[in-house]
Amino acid sequence: MSVSNAHNGSSSQALPAHSDGVNLCLAELLHYRQQAVRWLPPALSIWSQLSGQHGSRHKGRGMNFSEVRPYQPSDDVRSIDWRVTARTGKTHTKLFTEEREQPVMLAIDLSASMKFGSQLMLKSVQAAHFASLLSWLAVSQQDRIGAVIYNGVRLRECKPTARQQGPLSIIHALMEAHAEMLAIDTASVDSASDNSTPQAGWQNMLRHLHHLCPKGSEIAIISDFYSLSMEDKRRLSQLRQHNRIQFIQVSDPLEQGQTAFRGHELVADSKQTAWLDFSARKTRDGLAEQYQRHQTFIVELARSLAIPLHSVTAAQSLLQQLGKYTNKATM
Repeated sequence: MSVSNAHNGSSSQALPAHSDGVNLCLAELLHYRQQAVRWLPPALSIWSQLSGQHGSRHKGRGMNFSEVRPYQPSDDVRSIDWRVTARTGKTHTKLFTEEREQPVMLAIDLSASMKFGSQLMLKSVQAAHFASLLSWLAVSQQDRIGAVIYNGVRLRECKPTARQQGPLSIIHALMEAHAEMLAIDTASVDSASDNSTPQAGWQNMLRHLHHLCPKGSEIAIISDFYSLSMEDKRRLSQLRQHNRIQFIQVSDPLEQGQTAFRGHELVADSKQTAWLDFSARKTRDGLAEQYQRHQTFIVELARSLAIPLHSVTAAQSLLQQLGKYTNKATM
């Protein structure tokens, strides 16, 4: 059972700038505009930061075909266009230009299971913060940025757009989708949504991502992955054929049975509501076992598709989590 948005216990961690941990506002998401430059590759990569690695080589942009012209002595023989050569009787070579602009697509899960945070912030808020940072990072590299956002009620699309318009469009959609998610009671999500189950909504998000995503894109899927199932493997495999995919899993300590709270609390998921006794070791161990089963499934699925899996917690600000790796790298 995945627990809902009840805050249990306390945290010594400080909230990110302009954030209350529950709602989203423009200022807290714009804050990442100035922060993105800290992780511009090849000096630092946000992905190597989350993996605890440093100095990893930035992936190349690739090459686009430009034109065919008569062969010159300095040309690489591997670039000879044999079809044109055979047709004209004269040797011709292909010219390529380096791909400078690369689409970046975000799939952001703000559904019911993400409306939970036991210490610092909701998982959905952390997901929005990560999405904002990636958006500003993308445009800093002269890339186009787009997104598909699902909040358990409806799906929003932001087509890949360059410059500031891309991140601003995504930020607006995130705030709108998040406010809608908070306003709707978890138990009524299924009746309010066009999708009969969380899994159906997740699958619909992947379908829209597949249609909206240009080939050669960098795709980042941000979620707790509770709605992910083996049925999604085929769609993810199709996406991975022409794109690079990253999984970003957002978690909370209480899901793993980690809490200083020792009392009774009302918790819920999309199916049921129950009072849990967190003073009982059995309760905490049960949560930990459930989380471990969930984690094993995600790790194995990601490994089978060769998709890197990264993790962030809702119990610490995103910049602090990234910063601890930066500090280690400079020691």
